Amino acid sequence: MGHHWRGGGKRHWIMKGIMFLIFGTFAAFLFGYIAMSLWNWLMPAVFGLKAISYWQAFGLLVLSWIFFGRFRGMHHHGHGHHWRHRLAERWMRMTPEEREKFQEEMRSSWHHHGEPSSHE
Repeated sequence: MGHHWRGGGKRHWIMKGIMFLIFGTFAAFLFGYIAMSLWNWLMPAVFGLKAISYWQAFGLLVLSWIFFGRFRGMHHHGHGHHWRHRLAERWMRMTPEEREKFQEEMRSSWHHHGEPSSHE
């Protein structure tokens, strides 16, 4: 008798789905409001940009989601994970000398791009 309901019946899953939709909608509106508030607090003062409406902030969130990947927790399926994984594999195959050389090249590259050219 109790075994049938223990795994969750159809009604249980419908209620879970409704709660998920309600929570998801609330979270989306909350993120939009937070994005709008942060933009309107920082961007006009720091960069001289105009304040934005709630729907513009929500649109920016959607646009950033499209351009830069999924919301947190879902980014493991994107291209960024692929190159990080390949770099980690390559790093693990390197000898300590090759790692040191690679680190030195990266340091040199970063310092070179940050400094003005010596022949100016």
